[in-house]
Amino acid sequence: DFLCISLVNGFAQLRYNLGDKTVILQTLQKVHASGNTTWHSLKAGRVGNEGYLDLDGINVTQKASPGMNALDTHTDFFVGGGPLVNNLFTVHKTCVENEPTSFTGCIREIVINNRELKLTATDPKGGANVGDCDGTVCGYTVCKNSGTCQVENSGFSCSCPQEWTGTTCEQSIYCSQNMCGSHALCIPQPFSFSYTCVCALGWSGKYCDSKIKFYIAKFVGNSYIKYTDPFYGKRDLQYSRISLNFTTNQTDGLIVWMGKSEDEDNDFLAIGIANGTLKVVINLGERIAVPLMHSKYFTCCDGRWHFVTVVQNQTCIKVYFDEELILFEDIDPQRKYTALNYGGICYFGGFEIGKKVNIVTTGLFQKGFMGKIKDVVLFQDSRKIQLMKAEGYNIYDGN
Repeated sequence: DFLCISLVNGFAQLRYNLGDKTVILQTLQKVHASGNTTWHSLKAGRVGNEGYLDLDGINVTQKASPGMNALDTHTDFFVGGGPLVNNLFTVHKTCVENEPTSFTGCIREIVINNRELKLTATDPKGGANVGDCDGTVCGYTVCKNSGTCQVENSGFSCSCPQEWTGTTCEQSIYCSQNMCGSHALCIPQPFSFSYTCVCALGWSGKYCDSKIKFYIAKFVGNSYIKYTDPFYGKRDLQYSRISLNFTTNQTDGLIVWMGKSEDEDNDFLAIGIANGTLKVVINLGERIAVPLMHSKYFTCCDGRWHFVTVVQNQTCIKVYFDEELILFEDIDPQRKYTALNYGGICYFGGFEIGKKVNIVTTGLFQKGFMGKIKDVVLFQDSRKIQLMKAEGYNIYDGN
C-alpha cells in the first residue's frame, strides 16, 4: 500500500494503492516552473478508495469503485525525496510515472489529517540536503493571522490586519486590554467588540478570579476536562472498564473519550449521546470504529441522573445503562486487536480549546457535552477519579 504525490511533466499527480490496484489522478493544469516566487496550494487525499486532487482550487476527483478502502502503511513519511539506498530511491515502480527523482523547490505548511508537520531543522526524524527556503528572518508563520512580514536591520516587523496586534499579530485587539486573571484565556468576541474569559479548572467568575471546588462537574458545551491516568503503566489493557453518572437535557454531546485524540490511528473508547440515544464507540486498532447504539433508550436526555458502565473484555463489549445490560457485542471475533491502548488520557465533555468535537471524532459525535458528570471510576479502582486535579477549562460546580 502507498500514497504518493509527485510532479510529472509539469503536472501534479496523486497515486495510491490500497492493496488491489493503483489509482492515478493528475491535475488539469500545469505547474509553471518560471523561477518566480509563486506559491501553489495542493490538496490531495482519499475517502475510502475515492481520491481527490486539487491544485490552486481546481479539483479532480476519482469516483469510488468496488475494492479495498483502507491504507495500511506503517512506515516513515517522506517529503521531497524517498529513502535512499546507494543513492537510489527504494520506492515501488508504480509510485511514480518516470524514474524517481528528488524534488527541487520549496515546500511549506504540510497538513496531514488536520495536523501540521513542523518543517524545522530539529522536528523531523531525519533528512538531508534541505535548507531554509525563505533565506530571511521572515517565514510564512512568523506573522500570525495573515500579518505581513518585513525584513528590518534589527530583524523583522509585522504589519497586522486591523483586528490583530502584537509583535507577531498574535493578539486580538479585543483582548489587548483584557481583565482576565492569570487562570484564564481571553477569547475575542468580534461581533460585540468585546471578549470573554474562559476559566481554567478550579476557577470561576467573569474574570476567573474566584477559586472553586466541585465534586460534580458541570459542562456548558465548550468545556472539557483532560485527565491523565497515573496507573496507566500498570493497567491490563485487554480488560478495560469505565463507569460514571451523568445528567443532561441535550440530545447530542460527547461525554467521555478514552484516547489521545491526535490522529486516526489512536485507539479510543467513547461514550456520548447522538440523536437522543446513548452511543458507544470503540476502536482497538482497526481504524474503522463501529458505533454501538441502543434505540430503546431515549430516556438519557431527560435531565435525570443516569449511570453508565462500559466493559471491554478483549473484543467483547458490554454496556450497562442504569444497571441494565443494554448492549453485548463481539466487535472482532477474529481477535486481531484485543487491547485498548488509550495512552492514559481521558477527555470528558470535549477537547482542548480550538479542537472541534466533530472533527476530532470524525463525525462520530457532533458537539461538546452540556450537562453534569460525577462518580467516574476507571477499571476496578476502589476510588473515584478526582476531576478537580485534572486540567481543563469552562467547568463549573454542578452541585
